[in-house]
Amino acid sequence: MAAARYEVVQGITSGVVTAVQALWAGIPPDRIFAALQGETGRLILNAVIAGQLTAAQGAQAFVTGAMLAQGAGLAVEATLNVGALAGLAMDGRPLATLLYVPAVTTAQALAVGLPPDVALARGMSQMSMLAATTIADTARTATQVAMTAEPRCYGYVRVVKLPACARCIILAGRQYTYSEGFKRHPKCDCGMEPMSHEEWKSRETAKSPEDLIKAMTSEERRKRFGTAGADALENGADMGQVVNVRRGMSTTSTGKRVTTEGTTKRGIGGKALRADGFQKTPGSRYERTREARLMPEQILKQAHGNRDLQIALLKKHGYIT
Repeated sequence: MAAARYEVVQGITSGVVTAVQALWAGIPPDRIFAALQGETGRLILNAVIAGQLTAAQGAQAFVTGAMLAQGAGLAVEATLNVGALAGLAMDGRPLATLLYVPAVTTAQALAVGLPPDVALARGMSQMSMLAATTIADTARTATQVAMTAEPRCYGYVRVVKLPACARCIILAGRQYTYSEGFKRHPKCDCGMEPMSHEEWKSRETAKSPEDLIKAMTSEERRKRFGTAGADALENGADMGQVVNVRRGMSTTSTGKRVTTEGTTKRGIGGKALRADGFQKTPGSRYERTREARLMPEQILKQAHGNRDLQIALLKKHGYIT
């Protein structure tokens, strides 16, 4: 059912984005503000709101169907008000103000001297992203509200479809209680599958990160994780570490790529490198390892193709055990 729901939301999103792009294409670049404040802006707003309403309308039936399919029965205590989710961006602001942002982006591009067609294309790209993200967010929010209204629903599992970004892939198949927020990024199209309590305890059929990795070609792995990241995964590196490590990435004065991610005493890298001790730098809240934690690509680079050394360094820096 989650797969069918995903396809429905994707279809709604695709239709809205196509309509929005057609409207945007007719805007004169030098009249971008007037267009977004006028009839074209109204039509774009209405198209996205229609998409929100359509995506939200199927949420309660989706949750109900999932509970029935899992043998949990029904105990719905409230009905989803789809209208309450339309016309709003997911950060709480009026949707109209969010959809006005691409006009500013286009005007700024023109101001720095970009050709009108390039400036307009930049604004269209942002508008498409905002429209797609808004509809996907509305669908997920509606599903979460519907899950809340169904006491037999205990939680949900994250459904990730390829192609997907690295951060989504490592969350594939993860289970959350119904009230836990959905981690997402702009243009994230991941879905959720409602779960009864019994299903929560026994279900292991959702695709895991490892399943998704196996389904990807070598080219796809390198596109999502980078060449070094993909090579590290093939050498047995932990997927979560390969992805999350980039949050604290930097380059040293000697050109080495290092990271602070996971280098506290409780972090994976910190535990792996603890033999060299810890120190606290000015302004830092935590003590971190004295030895810099190398990025996977740095390890692969300096190992010069020596597989045994690659694995030894990946172990030393906490990427594999």
